[in-house]
Parts: sequence; C-alpha cells; structure tokens
Amino acid sequence: MAKSFSTNNHPNVKARILPHNDEAEQAVLGCVMIDEKAPIAILSELKPDDFYQNAHSKIFNAMINVSLRNQPVDIVTLVQECEAEGIMDDVGGINYLSSLTNAIPSADNHKYYMDIVKKNSMLRQLINSAQTIMDTAFSSDPEDDALQLAEREIYSLAEKQERTSLVEMRTAVDDAVAQLEEINNNPGGVAGVPIEFKKLNAILNGFHPTDLVVLGARPGEGKTSLGMNFITYAALNESRRTPAGNVDPYKCAVFSLEMSATQIANRMLCSVAKVDMGKANKGQLTPDEWKRIHAARNRLAKTQVYIDDNAQTTPVEILSKCRRLKREKGLDLVMVDYLQLMTSGKKIESRQQEVSEISRNMKIAAKELEVPIILLSQLSRDVVKRQDRTPQMSDLRESGAIEQDADIIMFIFREHDARDETIPEAERNKVEIHIAKHRNGETGKVPVMWRGQYTTFEDITDTAATREAEKHAPKGDGTFVMGDVEPPPQEDDGEFVQLADKFDLQEADKLLEEINNSGNNMDDFI
Repeated sequence: MAKSFSTNNHPNVKARILPHNDEAEQAVLGCVMIDEKAPIAILSELKPDDFYQNAHSKIFNAMINVSLRNQPVDIVTLVQECEAEGIMDDVGGINYLSSLTNAIPSADNHKYYMDIVKKNSMLRQLINSAQTIMDTAFSSDPEDDALQLAEREIYSLAEKQERTSLVEMRTAVDDAVAQLEEINNNPGGVAGVPIEFKKLNAILNGFHPTDLVVLGARPGEGKTSLGMNFITYAALNESRRTPAGNVDPYKCAVFSLEMSATQIANRMLCSVAKVDMGKANKGQLTPDEWKRIHAARNRLAKTQVYIDDNAQTTPVEILSKCRRLKREKGLDLVMVDYLQLMTSGKKIESRQQEVSEISRNMKIAAKELEVPIILLSQLSRDVVKRQDRTPQMSDLRESGAIEQDADIIMFIFREHDARDETIPEAERNKVEIHIAKHRNGETGKVPVMWRGQYTTFEDITDTAATREAEKHAPKGDGTFVMGDVEPPPQEDDGEFVQLADKFDLQEADKLLEEINNSGNNMDDFI
C-alpha cells in the first residue's frame, strides 16, 4: 500500500526554506531579454517583490525602468541601467546577465515560467501572513482583534492575487450590447434590484451591482424606515426566477449600528402587516391585527434577510461578513444604518478623514461584492438653518468625500413637520425623495406618502389601493404589494388568529370581553 503524502516530511518544511524556484526566475528574466513581446505580459503581471533572489528582484526592477523609457529590454540596455544604478556587483555582473539569455531556447513558455514565480511569491506571502497571525496569538492578542486580523491578512492576500487586466474595447462593447439586448427583450423588467416606488424605480431602473447609494436625512425624518422599505420590498419580491422557473428571492443584509435585530423585525412586521406600531408596542392589537401580524411573520420568515446589530462594526468587518454571506447564501442588496455611527477601526487624526476612509471603503466593498450598498447618512444642521431647507450634497455630514464616492445620492425632504397638527395630516405626511446625484442617469423628485403609524412610506398613487389591500387577500399574481397578506397555515395560528377566523371583528371583541370577565378558558368558547 502506498504511503499517503505528508507535508511534514517535505524537506522544505523540515528546513524551513521559503518556496522559490531559481530556474523559473532566471527563465522569466531571460524571456524579457530575448523576446520583444514577452515584456508586455511579464512586466505588467509581476513585480520585483515576486522574486525570491535579491539579485533577480533588482534585475527585474532595472528592466521595468528601461521599459518605462520606451527602450527595448536587452543585454545592452540592461547593463547600462544596472551600471547607472550602481548595482552591477549586486546582480552578478555582466557575465550573469549574459547567462540569463542562455538559460532558455525561446520565450514561448514565458507564461508557464511566470505562473511558477507568481505561485511561489503567493506562498511566501501566505507564510508571512500566517507568521503575523501566530505572533499576535502568542502575544495574547493585545489589541483584542486576532480573528479580525487573521481575516484581514488572508483576504488582503486574496485581493492582491485578483489583479484585473486591460479589457479590449471589442470585448467591452460586446458585453454592453448583450446587456442592452437583454433589457430590450424585457422592456418592462428591472435591470437591478427592484424598488417599491414606481417613479423612483423608473428613474433608477432598480439598484445596480457595484453602486454605492447614499440616503441622507436629518434625524427623525425616516431614513431607517425608507431603507427598510427598500430591503423589505426586495426580500418579498417574487419577480426573479431560476432557469427552472422557481422563485429566486433577493438576498439582503442589514447592518444596524443603532437598532437591535428585534427592533428591526418589529418594524418590518408592522410595516408589512399594516398594523399601528404604537398599539403593537402597548399590547392593544385587535384579533384582526394579530391575524395580519401572524400572516406577515409567516411571509417574512421565508425571506433571506440577514441582520447584524453590532454597534461597533467597521467597514472591514462588513466586507468580511458580506463575503462569507455571498459565498454561502448569495447576496443581492446591503443596507448600512448609518455612516456617522461607524468607525474605521484605524487610528486616524480627524473625524472627517475617518468618514472619508469609511466612505471610500464602502464604495470598494460594493464594487468587490458586486452588489448595491445603501448607506444611510445624517445631514448637517445647516440644512435646517437655511430659509430654503431643500437638502444639498454639501449637507452630507462630516465629509465631502461622500458625494464623490457615491453613485446615487438621495435625500428625504419634508416641507412640513410630521408632528405639526396645525397642518392637515395629508399635507404634513407628503414627502419627496430627491435624487441629487445619479452617475448613470437622470435626477429628479419622487413624491411619496409617510404613514407614521406603520413606520413606512408608500407611493402616493398607491395609498388608497394599499389601504384596500389591508382588508383583502393578495392578488396572487406573484407581485408583492406592501400590505398584502396571506392567511397563515391553521396549525401555525395563535389563539387570537383562530378566534378571528371564526367570527367577524365586532363579534370577536365582544367574545374576548366575555372571556376576560368570566375567567374561563378560551378553548371552551372556540
């Protein structure tokens, strides 16, 4: 029986020799010197640090300098460059440089040699990262971030290996045409993650991968509620299908630095069920409202929404958790609530610089994850001091970098205070979503209606229809409308739901009063 291979028996492991291949490094350097086409690929793919031998690293750096001057890289120009830099003795002299061209017969296999050098370089970097992680663990983790450090080291190394190359215009144009054809074949469809509000969805055509969407508002104006509107609608939307025709739900992640997961779930329940949140928190729900709560619970329980309520989360941790979620479950939309509560996890001199760092990292995260990220942000007090209280991009609090990094910037604008009872309710609850920046399209204003008791926003044109939907079952066309509910399975119903199924609301209220006064068991009445 053949013995299984053990890494412990490898001579390099026993001698602790770092991975390298001198012959492959010599072959790569030789290819640069004997073939005019090889430098185009090699000099752009490798860097001096990828070479194990110090002499080879210096030779490669000299080759880059020659190439940057638009000169051919050969024995003559290379010797001249090494002499000018004063490194001829360090690289082995002219005899060693000449021997590099004799090491290989042709440059046809340069990619194979280059891959060997790159692989060994990656392994050495991995060893260095592992050593850093070990040193931190052995030192009892003084910064209390050993796990985060380990994850950062490994993912940072992975990012370095994933270099993008130049794309030919022909390839880019073909991809663009294919995308346009797909949209043309489905003119009523949405290219990105769908949005509940019709006009907003028409302007943005959904939230698109890699987009950083900043939603700004003053405290108490509903930015969390609107953000959760986007998440809830996407999570419950059934328009996307698998090739087999099954529903392919949108996977959403919520990072809340202000509210707990239970508080967020409470908001979502009341919003979907169209139940007064104030009454729910006081325990004053009617049997019919309990029925809607249970129906909303059953529906939300089937969604793929993942909530992180760590108040100390950083952009690096968000990216790390989203990477894992995308790999294991999939990911389509992320919301972070909110920017000014975040820390970068680094020691930075000023808060403005820190916010700039966070903003930039969130844009990088959206691009790497290839999902839209909705980043909530507070506006400065300047907006309420002006006579014209229309929000502007300069009102984004603490950093002008936010408006540079964002692909879309939206503001919540209220002309009237929602608590000012001197103004008719219909007027004070009118809200506009201002699209102040849209990198890939038009800007504009979208009117919506605030329904504070449900902590939710609605399309003004859909308000009447939504209220009617509270009284009826869903239309069954697969399209989710806020307020649609479906009766939960009988075995999942609570006592109030069973009671409401059997009697109308007035009868149920009377019966509940009789039950409470008599002290008998509810089952006796049901």
